[in-house]
Amino acid sequence: MAIIDLEALATRARLMALDVGEKTVGIALGTTALALASPLETIRRTRFAADAQRIFALADEHGVDALVVGLPVNMDGSEGRRCQSVRQFAADLLARRDIAAAFWDERLSTAAVTRAMIEADLSRRKRAEAVDRLAAAYILQGALDRIRNLNGEPG
Repeated sequence: MAIIDLEALATRARLMALDVGEKTVGIALGTTALALASPLETIRRTRFAADAQRIFALADEHGVDALVVGLPVNMDGSEGRRCQSVRQFAADLLARRDIAAAFWDERLSTAAVTRAMIEADLSRRKRAEAVDRLAAAYILQGALDRIRNLNGEPG
């Protein structure tokens, strides 16, 4: 399947978000009611085939219908090298499996969750372990909130 508009994901029962970084992929899972995102796992990137296999194994295990992929847009709204890399990662995933996917602007997601973890007084080690999957949850929660808003549902 191709990349679709976020609005088209409103009919999907279960969404999974990916926060694709150079070294890791943070993964979060949404509830079937499209209401709440929860951090799931962080994958340490190795070979693409192994990364894709783990992502699809989690998708199968949790009955995921579609993906939300965080797009690291620059602060001025332009797309740089990282966006190109994430778009290619998503295209390569979709070439391996027929699954719906949409991009979501992830600007400041990592900064927001890092700030929250600092305020919660988590150690650097604990922050490093959790930041990617928490950023994925932050990305997914934004997308879920937008979907509910588009559907006229209260936030």
